[in-house]
Amino acid sequence: MTGTNPRNFLRSLFDGAVAAADPMVCVPAFLPSRPDGRVLVVGAGKASARMAEAVESAWGPCEGLVITRDGYARPCAGIEVVEASHPVPDARGLAATSRLISMLQDLGENDHVLALISGGASALLVQPAGNITLEEKQLINERLLSSGAPIDEMNTVRKHLSRVKGGQFAAAAFPARMTSLIISDVAGDDLAFIASGPTVGDVTTPADAAAILQRYGIETPASVKEVLEASGGVLAPEAELLSRVDNILVAAPSKSLAAAAELAKSAGIETILLGDAIEGEAREVAATQATLALDIRAGGGPGKPPCLLLSGGECTVTRRGNGIGGPNAEYALALALALEGAAGIHALACDTDGVDGAADVAGAMVGPETLSRAAARGVNAKAMLADNDSHTFFERLGDQVLTGPTLTNVNDFRAVLVESA
Repeated sequence: MTGTNPRNFLRSLFDGAVAAADPMVCVPAFLPSRPDGRVLVVGAGKASARMAEAVESAWGPCEGLVITRDGYARPCAGIEVVEASHPVPDARGLAATSRLISMLQDLGENDHVLALISGGASALLVQPAGNITLEEKQLINERLLSSGAPIDEMNTVRKHLSRVKGGQFAAAAFPARMTSLIISDVAGDDLAFIASGPTVGDVTTPADAAAILQRYGIETPASVKEVLEASGGVLAPEAELLSRVDNILVAAPSKSLAAAAELAKSAGIETILLGDAIEGEAREVAATQATLALDIRAGGGPGKPPCLLLSGGECTVTRRGNGIGGPNAEYALALALALEGAAGIHALACDTDGVDGAADVAGAMVGPETLSRAAARGVNAKAMLADNDSHTFFERLGDQVLTGPTLTNVNDFRAVLVESA
């Protein structure tokens, strides 16, 4: 890659990974022929509107409704698109979900439902169980997001506090036939945990959810305790109400990483795939990957420079400070500190949905000059990491990655480039 700007190269890899997960690209390959009779298209998630657009490009105007994040709507001829809040649910999502459930309950065994599910639906598809109020659901959600809990544990709690997750959304459509097209944003692509599995049965229990809340010290109101002490509404995978559902994975982190790896290969860069399901504290993952990059740079690593380290998954942040940040920006800041300005190492860390944490920023880039440029501006990198203020750090340096809505979501993307000495 002689003569290639490392920042431009890393950004091209990220753009390639996102493009591989574009619903307009990945949905048509799995979309069946339009069934005879009544067809209802429903869904939720950051990619759901783009998925609906892809469906109508193939099938023509359709009846239906999907819920997506603010700013992620797409023009559809027949399918209604509703925007709502993410990552904390709001009244718009609550009202739209109620409408979706009503639409499903009107169907018969000769009708067909096409469900379009992607990451983000855990917050967008909202219908609290029992006597839990929206405000109480919002509070639990906010506390989970700040706790450092991995996505599978957060979604376990969400399922058991909901009337639509854990297969309950699909059950509402029985006896109609349902085909669910799913875009994964979770480690391991476990369908039961993508978007909290609205069309997929689950083996967890209310007791599991209660244990998670206790593990992270999250206080719960009486309404939540009552729901978790009951038998719950989450369906087992073998439940009859799910017997007419086909769940199909159409895009996943592994496919996007493979697309980026192919681009790197075409540029003559050796690529090491560290995995598409890496989890853990963002700063700890950064420290581990920084050590690996430094070893490669010194000639003792598993690859030889020029070399690219690619990884996906979903890191977490346990909030201890009051700053503005997200898992990818925190990873990038921690990586810069661990590299200590080492020559020839550049990195990009972004969320493929264009939103890192709750900020409309995809992530950030780092290079050998990151810390020296920060110091010259009077920006204390260590202090800002301690305050979980990574977005502010990179904003001051002009090193944020801003994409706007990507209209898809296949989790985090991390690329570390180790140049030749």
